[in-house]
Amino acid sequence: MRIIGGKYKHKRFDVPTTFKARPTTDFAKESLFNILQHSADIDFDAEPTALDLFAGTGSISLELLSRGCRRVVSVERDYRHWQFLMRLSHELRDEAWLPLHADVFRYVPRCTEQFDLIFADPPYALDKLRTIPDLVFESQLLAPDGLFILEHGRTDSFTDHPHFVDHRNYGSVNFSFFQ
Repeated sequence: MRIIGGKYKHKRFDVPTTFKARPTTDFAKESLFNILQHSADIDFDAEPTALDLFAGTGSISLELLSRGCRRVVSVERDYRHWQFLMRLSHELRDEAWLPLHADVFRYVPRCTEQFDLIFADPPYALDKLRTIPDLVFESQLLAPDGLFILEHGRTDSFTDHPHFVDHRNYGSVNFSFFQ
Protein backbone atom coordinates (compact mmCIF):
# COMPACT_ATOMS: atom_id res chain seq x y z
CA MET A 1 0.00 0.00 0.00
CA ARG A 2 1.39 3.40 -0.90
CA ILE A 3 0.49 7.02 -0.26
CA ILE A 4 -0.09 8.85 -3.55
CA GLY A 5 -0.02 12.50 -2.46
CA GLY A 6 0.85 15.00 0.24
CA LYS A 7 3.57 15.03 2.86
CA TYR A 8 3.81 11.21 3.00
CA LYS A 9 3.77 10.82 -0.80
CA HIS A 10 5.53 7.66 -2.01
CA LYS A 11 5.65 6.18 1.51
CA ARG A 12 4.87 2.47 1.39
CA PHE A 13 3.44 0.15 4.02
CA ASP A 14 3.34 -3.63 3.83
CA VAL A 15 -0.17 -4.89 4.56
CA PRO A 16 -0.18 -8.39 6.07
CA THR A 17 -1.25 -10.95 3.48
CA THR A 18 -3.67 -12.50 5.98
CA PHE A 19 -5.88 -9.39 6.04
CA LYS A 20 -9.47 -9.74 4.83
CA ALA A 21 -9.69 -6.03 3.94
CA ARG A 22 -9.00 -4.90 0.39
CA PRO A 23 -7.39 -1.48 0.14
CA THR A 24 -8.97 0.92 -2.33
CA THR A 25 -6.99 0.58 -5.56
CA ASP A 26 -4.41 3.26 -6.34
CA PHE A 27 -6.34 4.16 -9.49
CA ALA A 28 -9.62 4.64 -7.62
CA LYS A 29 -7.89 6.41 -4.72
CA GLU A 30 -6.09 8.82 -7.04
CA SER A 31 -9.35 9.53 -8.88
CA LEU A 32 -11.18 10.10 -5.60
CA PHE A 33 -8.61 12.60 -4.34
CA ASN A 34 -8.62 14.42 -7.69
CA ILE A 35 -12.39 14.80 -7.29
CA LEU A 36 -12.01 16.00 -3.71
CA GLN A 37 -9.42 18.62 -4.61
CA HIS A 38 -10.84 19.83 -7.92
CA SER A 39 -14.57 19.10 -8.13
CA ALA A 40 -15.78 18.81 -4.56
CA ASP A 41 -13.81 21.86 -3.40
CA ILE A 42 -12.36 20.18 -0.33
CA ASP A 43 -9.71 22.64 0.78
CA PHE A 44 -7.00 20.58 2.41
CA ASP A 45 -5.12 23.82 3.17
CA ALA A 46 -7.96 24.65 5.57
CA GLU A 47 -7.10 21.45 7.49
CA PRO A 48 -10.48 19.70 7.45
CA THR A 49 -11.45 17.00 9.90
CA ALA A 50 -12.18 13.51 8.60
CA LEU A 51 -13.80 10.27 9.70
CA ASP A 52 -12.86 6.98 8.04
CA LEU A 53 -15.45 4.29 8.74
CA PHE A 54 -14.48 0.65 8.15
CA ALA A 55 -10.87 1.85 7.96
CA GLY A 56 -9.43 -1.58 7.09
CA THR A 57 -5.81 -1.11 6.04
CA GLY A 58 -5.91 2.65 6.72
CA SER A 59 -5.20 3.52 3.09
CA ILE A 60 -7.74 6.37 2.95
CA SER A 61 -6.92 7.58 6.48
CA LEU A 62 -3.23 7.81 5.59
CA GLU A 63 -4.02 9.69 2.40
CA LEU A 64 -6.20 12.15 4.32
CA LEU A 65 -3.44 12.69 6.89
CA SER A 66 -0.85 13.11 4.18
CA ARG A 67 -2.90 15.77 2.44
CA GLY A 68 -3.36 17.95 5.50
CA CYS A 69 -6.38 16.94 7.56
CA ARG A 70 -6.01 18.35 11.05
CA ARG A 71 -7.78 15.34 12.58
CA VAL A 72 -8.54 11.90 11.17
CA VAL A 73 -10.54 9.38 13.17
CA SER A 74 -10.37 5.82 11.80
CA VAL A 75 -12.93 3.30 13.00
CA GLU A 76 -12.12 -0.40 12.57
CA ARG A 77 -13.81 -3.37 14.23
CA ASP A 78 -11.34 -6.12 13.32
CA TYR A 79 -8.77 -6.27 16.12
CA ARG A 80 -5.83 -7.28 13.91
CA HIS A 81 -6.57 -4.50 11.46
CA TRP A 82 -6.83 -2.00 14.32
CA GLN A 83 -3.48 -3.24 15.69
CA PHE A 84 -1.99 -2.62 12.24
CA LEU A 85 -3.45 0.91 12.21
CA MET A 86 -2.00 1.54 15.67
CA ARG A 87 1.41 0.32 14.50
CA LEU A 88 1.29 2.70 11.54
CA SER A 89 0.15 5.51 13.82
CA HIS A 90 3.13 4.97 16.13
CA GLU A 91 5.47 4.68 13.14
CA LEU A 92 4.28 7.99 11.66
CA ARG A 93 4.03 9.78 15.01
CA ASP A 94 1.26 11.92 13.53
CA GLU A 95 -0.85 13.19 16.42
CA ALA A 96 -3.68 14.10 14.05
CA TRP A 97 -4.57 10.41 13.58
CA LEU A 98 -6.77 8.52 16.00
CA PRO A 99 -7.39 4.84 15.12
CA LEU A 100 -10.32 3.48 17.16
CA HIS A 101 -11.18 -0.16 17.77
CA ALA A 102 -14.97 -0.01 17.49
CA ASP A 103 -18.01 -1.23 15.60
CA VAL A 104 -19.22 1.47 13.19
CA PHE A 105 -22.88 0.78 13.95
CA ARG A 106 -22.29 1.39 17.66
CA TYR A 107 -19.75 4.22 17.29
CA VAL A 108 -21.67 6.46 14.88
CA PRO A 109 -24.86 6.96 16.97
CA ARG A 110 -22.74 7.78 20.04
CA CYS A 111 -20.27 10.12 18.33
CA THR A 112 -20.81 13.79 19.21
CA GLU A 113 -18.15 15.21 16.88
CA GLN A 114 -18.85 16.56 13.40
CA PHE A 115 -16.52 16.04 10.46
CA ASP A 116 -15.90 17.95 7.23
CA LEU A 117 -15.30 14.74 5.33
CA ILE A 118 -16.59 11.24 6.05
CA PHE A 119 -15.48 8.21 4.07
CA ALA A 120 -16.94 4.73 4.48
CA ASP A 121 -15.61 1.60 2.78
CA PRO A 122 -17.63 -1.26 4.24
CA PRO A 123 -17.40 -4.82 2.97
CA TYR A 124 -19.37 -4.77 -0.28
CA ALA A 125 -21.50 -7.74 0.87
CA LEU A 126 -22.38 -6.14 4.24
CA ASP A 127 -26.08 -6.67 5.03
CA LYS A 128 -26.44 -3.17 6.52
CA LEU A 129 -24.59 -1.37 3.69
CA ARG A 130 -27.74 0.41 2.45
CA THR A 131 -28.37 1.84 5.95
CA ILE A 132 -25.02 3.61 6.24
CA PRO A 133 -26.00 6.95 4.61
CA ASP A 134 -29.07 7.24 6.88
CA LEU A 135 -26.96 6.34 9.91
CA VAL A 136 -24.46 9.10 9.11
CA PHE A 137 -27.11 11.77 8.50
CA GLU A 138 -29.38 10.80 11.40
CA SER A 139 -26.38 11.00 13.74
CA GLN A 140 -25.53 14.47 12.39
CA LEU A 141 -21.86 13.59 11.95
CA LEU A 142 -21.40 15.66 8.82
CA ALA A 143 -20.49 19.32 9.34
CA PRO A 144 -22.40 21.94 7.34
CA ASP A 145 -21.07 21.91 3.76
CA GLY A 146 -19.33 18.61 4.54
CA LEU A 147 -19.09 15.64 2.21
CA PHE A 148 -19.85 11.96 2.85
CA ILE A 149 -18.43 9.37 0.45
CA LEU A 150 -19.52 5.74 0.43
CA GLU A 151 -17.45 3.18 -1.45
CA HIS A 152 -19.52 0.23 -2.65
CA GLY A 153 -19.86 -2.45 -5.29
CA ARG A 154 -21.55 -2.09 -8.65
CA THR A 155 -24.83 -3.71 -7.59
CA ASP A 156 -25.74 -0.91 -5.16
CA SER A 157 -27.25 2.41 -6.18
CA PHE A 158 -27.95 5.35 -3.88
CA THR A 159 -29.33 7.80 -6.47
CA ASP A 160 -32.70 7.82 -4.70
CA HIS A 161 -31.24 8.89 -1.34
CA PRO A 162 -32.25 12.49 -0.43
CA HIS A 163 -28.63 13.51 0.29
CA PHE A 164 -27.14 11.87 -2.82
CA VAL A 165 -25.24 14.28 -5.12
CA ASP A 166 -22.96 12.24 -7.39
CA HIS A 167 -21.71 8.79 -8.35
CA ARG A 168 -18.38 7.76 -9.87
CA ASN A 169 -17.36 4.33 -11.12
CA TYR A 170 -13.79 3.05 -11.40
CA GLY A 171 -14.02 -0.56 -12.50
CA SER A 172 -15.37 -2.56 -9.59
CA VAL A 173 -15.02 0.43 -7.24
CA ASN A 174 -17.98 2.82 -6.94
CA PHE A 175 -18.13 6.03 -4.96
CA SER A 176 -21.44 7.66 -4.04
CA PHE A 177 -21.24 11.24 -2.74
CA PHE A 178 -23.71 12.76 -0.28
CA GLN A 179 -24.21 16.23 1.22
